[in-house]
Amino acid sequence: MLGSGRSAEIFALDEQWVLRRNRHGGDTAEEVAVMAHLAAHGYPVPAVRAAEVPSEMVIQRLYGKTMLQAFVSGEITEEAAATIVAELLHSLHKVPARVSTHPQDRILHLDLHPDNVMLTAEGPMVIDWCTTAEGPEGLDWAMTALILAEVAVVPCPPEAGPQVAAMATGARMMLTSLLERRGSGIDLDDAGSGCLARARARRAEDPNLSPEEIGRLDEAASLVATLAASTSPLLSADNNTGG
Repeated sequence: MLGSGRSAEIFALDEQWVLRRNRHGGDTAEEVAVMAHLAAHGYPVPAVRAAEVPSEMVIQRLYGKTMLQAFVSGEITEEAAATIVAELLHSLHKVPARVSTHPQDRILHLDLHPDNVMLTAEGPMVIDWCTTAEGPEGLDWAMTALILAEVAVVPCPPEAGPQVAAMATGARMMLTSLLERRGSGIDLDDAGSGCLARARARRAEDPNLSPEEIGRLDEAASLVATLAASTSPLLSADNNTGG
């Protein structure tokens, strides 16, 4: 075993491939198809193939640290991390939808955060596509922003230690920098797209979240809305949404 997360376990097969086993079953066929589609369009995902068991998949073995690990060790700054995540989101939403024929729909990751980005010698690679769907790109941005905000609003009493406070502060800085890079075409205003409210609803339905984490969703969504309203997209942000 190489690692274990909230919903899956990773086992080494050899130096080139790993096996991911979903702890709660399910079928990985859709995830495999999406990743193959993305790879065919040049998006940075590991190579993948189906396994004999529907709840398993074989994935290219990646070498390197996750962005979260690099951030904790001080190898990457909040601004650099936000820039990479923003570029990955912008690039993802230039790939045409695989199934939907709606002109505004794009492939969405819906869990693209620093722990799902591997920093390899070949560049950043996006992993863990089990939540993928198709829809408006603003929903993907809202999900990433909300996940960062959830870390930013974690209570930091003195007994929690300096690392918890540092993570919360870093997440808020990363979130602010990410929102600056969203581009003027990304609408997170619930009076308009409703993407932030939809992201909050999806997070509330995530069985992997604890009651304490779900209880912080309103505060996290409020933080995203406040920062989005007060943050002007940088002129250099990639506004090409693939339309």
